[in-house]
Amino acid sequence: MRQVFHGHGAARGSALGRARVRLPHVLDVAEQRIGSKEVDAEIDRLHQAVASVRGEMHALRERLHGALAHEVGEFLDLHALLLDDPELLNGLDELIRTGRYAADYALRLQRDRIASVFEAMDDAYFRSRVDDIDQVIGRIHAALHRRGNGLRGVAGEVLITDNVAPAELVQLQAQGVMAIVTSAGSALSHSAILARSLHLPLVVGAAQVLQKINDGDVVSVDGGSGLVVLEPSAEDLRSHRARVRELARERRQLNRLRREPSRTTDGVDIKLYANAESREDVAEAHALGAAGVGLYRTEFLFLQRNELPTEEEQFRAYRDVVLGMTGRTVTIRTLDLGADKADRTGLALRNEPNPALGLRGVRLSLARPHLLDDQLRALLRASGYGPLRVLVPMVSTRGEMLSVRHRMQRIAGELRAQGHEIADHVPLGAMIEVPAAAIALPGFINDVDFLSIGTNDLIQYLLAADRNNEALGDLYTPLHPAVLRLMRDVIRLAHSRKRPIAVCGEIAGDARFAPLLLALGLEEFSLHPATLLEVRRRIRECDLSALRARAPALLRARDRNAIVRWLDNHAVV
Repeated sequence: MRQVFHGHGAARGSALGRARVRLPHVLDVAEQRIGSKEVDAEIDRLHQAVASVRGEMHALRERLHGALAHEVGEFLDLHALLLDDPELLNGLDELIRTGRYAADYALRLQRDRIASVFEAMDDAYFRSRVDDIDQVIGRIHAALHRRGNGLRGVAGEVLITDNVAPAELVQLQAQGVMAIVTSAGSALSHSAILARSLHLPLVVGAAQVLQKINDGDVVSVDGGSGLVVLEPSAEDLRSHRARVRELARERRQLNRLRREPSRTTDGVDIKLYANAESREDVAEAHALGAAGVGLYRTEFLFLQRNELPTEEEQFRAYRDVVLGMTGRTVTIRTLDLGADKADRTGLALRNEPNPALGLRGVRLSLARPHLLDDQLRALLRASGYGPLRVLVPMVSTRGEMLSVRHRMQRIAGELRAQGHEIADHVPLGAMIEVPAAAIALPGFINDVDFLSIGTNDLIQYLLAADRNNEALGDLYTPLHPAVLRLMRDVIRLAHSRKRPIAVCGEIAGDARFAPLLLALGLEEFSLHPATLLEVRRRIRECDLSALRARAPALLRARDRNAIVRWLDNHAVV
């Protein structure tokens, strides 16, 4: 019988297929003992399963590149560290050896033991890591029974589940999953961001789907509206086919925009830069006609390795990015690493009480001056090959920017004395992602050459809401009056002091929000290459002067609903 479920559209696309239901992962294993003569064989079976999972994750990591490596890699790296955690592995061996438990039951006991420790912590970040523990334990349990991920043969199916981890998405798409519907989750989560990059339809927060949909049921999924239909009617099927035709038409239109300007209807050119962290990203940005690279992440050089990259290694990577953009500006962010990243070099502190508020970004760089000096030397050397800007993350004080600038000036003098060719002037910019920096900006804007607003962290810190916490999905949003007013103030100040300013957070890559950002005064976007053409199309539909005239009404909005109404009324003017 036909039923309709309303969720939140998290990744556009239309899919029709049979449902594959995956119930919430609970390691419900009955207690099982083994004989003393079976202990060694059982431990060996467990170790083989762990090695198998380690190999699968390594193979997946090797297949990733570019933006996918960044989005998925963080989670794979964290899972890899958990797999190597002596507390997990030794505890499992001990349970089998002394308790004479089967490997399955030992996994359950060890999972419950570790999870109870995490769940008892005051810090929400560490409590949320229970999901990662479940993912790792689930992978090991599946490997014990040679089941891979337990989702073989899903080509052409729609996965119905409680939630989906970012590290799963690439595998699910490769296995042929057509769309994903979750009963929980947020449209602003890492998984949703990655699904949009993969063009994999995703609907989140669809209540009752696990209770009402069964394996084999036919469902249609609209990743744009968030509508999920069980046993669709003839009219539903016509709507699905119409959406598929419309999406195909849109893709053809978007491809024609590759060489078109990002120009509003009233003739104002808007700069669209690309976020990148690999040669593949740079090549795609170039092919799409990006104005340059607005955010090049350098963390990939430091992650998944046991030693720090040398100055020469960094220089070659940065030089190749500059050369790849053939004269267009490249903005390279200094290392943004902290305890929330899976780092094997020993740089980031372990067991920080709250990694999101800890020694990360420029704080870590200034605390490890040899690290910062090597990176600045490599960046300055690369500036001799084309226009390059240096962007400093996690800025909260004027002193941090002054410290970096003084180091750059000193190192530039040393490099010139050594015979290196470097640019006469390498612009130094600050990422505005800490509310304190946004508020104190009038006091140090003269000490920076350009600005970039990192909305992902700015929203998180301003609203005290973790974007990956499902319970806060409605609170974590760019459509909050405080977020818009703070962004407007930063953009207005930058323009008054003639400092270029871009937005490089997720909001910049969402075409729905382009009119809003234009109304706030933004003229430079930095976004994922996968969404660049969609944003370009939306900008070409906008009348900038009309949007600016309607900005006061936007800033008078007192809640999210009022902002949504403004967007609905003025999405295209």
